[in-house]
Order: sequence, then structure tokens, then C-alpha cells
Amino acid sequence: MAHNKILTDMDPGIWSRLPEELLERVLSFLPLKIFLNLRSTCRNFNSLLFSPCFISKHSPSSSSPFSPFILLSHPQFLHKYSLFNTVLNSWCNMSLSLPPMLSSPPSSNLLSSSNGLLCYSIPRSSCFIVCNLLAKSMRRIKFPTCPFDFEFLTLVSTSSGYKLFMQSSFGSSTIHVLVYDSVLQSWLQFEGCNPILSHSYYQKGTFYDGCLFFTTPEPFNVVCFNFDTGKWKISRTELPGSLTFVRLVSDEDRKLYLIGGVGESGISRSIKLWELGENGENWVEIETLPEMICRKFVSVCYHNYEHVYCFWHQGLICVCCYTWPEILYYRVSRRTWHWLPKCPSLPDKSSCGFRWFPFKPELYAVV
Repeated sequence: MAHNKILTDMDPGIWSRLPEELLERVLSFLPLKIFLNLRSTCRNFNSLLFSPCFISKHSPSSSSPFSPFILLSHPQFLHKYSLFNTVLNSWCNMSLSLPPMLSSPPSSNLLSSSNGLLCYSIPRSSCFIVCNLLAKSMRRIKFPTCPFDFEFLTLVSTSSGYKLFMQSSFGSSTIHVLVYDSVLQSWLQFEGCNPILSHSYYQKGTFYDGCLFFTTPEPFNVVCFNFDTGKWKISRTELPGSLTFVRLVSDEDRKLYLIGGVGESGISRSIKLWELGENGENWVEIETLPEMICRKFVSVCYHNYEHVYCFWHQGLICVCCYTWPEILYYRVSRRTWHWLPKCPSLPDKSSCGFRWFPFKPELYAVV
């Protein structure tokens, strides 16, 4: 009892004089999720997120306390995103809310995601916003010109920073590549690609082996942009025959996959999956979409493949359609195909506008 009374009557000033390194050490033992809820109570607490003690205990090299999600952006979700937990294989009861800068009308446009970072365009402010919603940090990047038209914007995040890739004509007939480098904090300009890239607004570049890969419309081909040299290269690897559409996806820089329809006159009779051979000289077929699933997918697209886009997420190859509220995905480890169920928060009659993004919260993804 006496001991308890001593603790109760202890002068709060003692805690305020506690050595900073000792306080950091004590607080670092809190589970990260709990501490994130406490950081808004104190400016010093918030700054502790980036202290050496916290970084050493909660570094990205350790097991992440946060599950990976697939994020759904839809016009009927004005100020929030629905999240699908790919570990629990279920929709989350919670949603991801946006800060005022990104949620105030007219709405900002979420364009790309990479390693816990999200990239938005805000035309009314003539800028891009790259943000880490978990760390509540963001960077405003001014458009290189105003007005500014661009396409194929792709966010590529690495351990040292990130790059924003896009093509723009600057209002002329000449196409340029613009790359924003977060390390240099400046825009770089390169020559554009001579072959016409795919006109699919929804398909971004695929980062693989230091390059950003794209597909061209018929006659189908693969081209890539090298970030180190700023040069384009046309792939000499022959693509499979009788393709009706093609998409690329990479499993985080280890393998490059190709998803495509096989048929004639723009009508897909089957959907197949290939991977680039070890020598990089051929595409090796590894899977064919089961017939019943293929029928549903083709009926969803109605042979309008411009609305189809793909991405990699935690061992899943996700195939999406802008006009359909479900995702078709291939689980690589099990070699099985599945449909991700419709979000229960969506109305029964929901319009098109389904934008899906891989989202793995990373506290130390720096903007």
C-alpha cells in the first residue's frame, strides 16, 4: 500500500526530467499500432517515430506489424478507401480516411502506389502529392509546366527514394519523358518513346530490373525505359502468337510475367499467363485460365480490353477491370485462380470507376 501511495504522489516533474534516450527506450516497447494512436497527444511523441531507437526496433527489415491490403478507390467513396486484407482474405470493417488536402472537393486523383506511398494529382493546385498516410507525411511536387497534360504516370519507390515517371507532349507534337527524382528533388527530361504505347489509361509501367516496361498496341511489342541511362529499348523477345491483348506485371524485380488473351479478330478464346525465361530470350507459358472463369472474365470486359489493367501484390497477380467490382487474381504459390469478392460497402448498383491499388503500409517509406 505504501509503495502504491508513493507512485501516486510522485512529482510529475520527475518524468519530465527523464533522460530522452531512456524515455525513447521505454516507449519503444509499446506495440507500434498502439503508439500510433498516442502520437497525436504530444509533438515529442510524434517525433519519436523517427528516432534511432524506434527505427532499430520497428525497422522494415523486421516483421511488419501491418497487413498488406488491396485498396479500392471509387467515385462513390468520396473521402475514404475500402481495404481488402490479403492475409485474412476479407474486407476490413475500417476504411482509410484522407487528409483534408486530398479529400476536399474537387477531389484529388489517386494515380499510383508503391511500397506504402501513394501519388495523387491535384489539378486545381497544379501539383502532385506523394504521401505516406501511415506516417502522416506528404510532399507537394509542382507541375513542371502549367497547364500540364501527362500520361502513364508511374510511381517507383526504392530504399533510397522514389521516382515519378510520365510522358508529356508539352502541348506540342514532340513527346518527352519526365521523371521526378525525390533524391535530387527536381524534374529530369528525356526523349519519348517512338513506338506508340498502349492507350490504356489504367495500365501503368511495370518496374523490373531497373527499367520500366510497357506494351504497345498491335502489332504487340514490349518496350522499356532505363532509369539510369534515360534511354528506351525495344524488346527483341518474340511474343506469343494470336494475341488479342497483353499486360505486364513483375513480382518485385525477380520475374516478369505477361498476361494476354489468345484468339482472333479481337475476340479472346482463352487467357494465358507466361513468364520471361531465365535467358530473357523467350516467353514460357505457365498457366491457362480455367474455361468457366475465362467466360466470366470475357463477359465482364465484353472484349473492351482497354479497361483491363494488372498489378502484383504479395504473391498475387491481380487482373482488374475499370467497369467491374471484382478482381480476378492468380495465387502464384498455389497456381490457382480466384475472384476477390465485391466490397460490401458498395451499393448494389454501382457505376464504373473501380480503381485498385496494392497498398502495404510502411512507416518508414520516406516522401
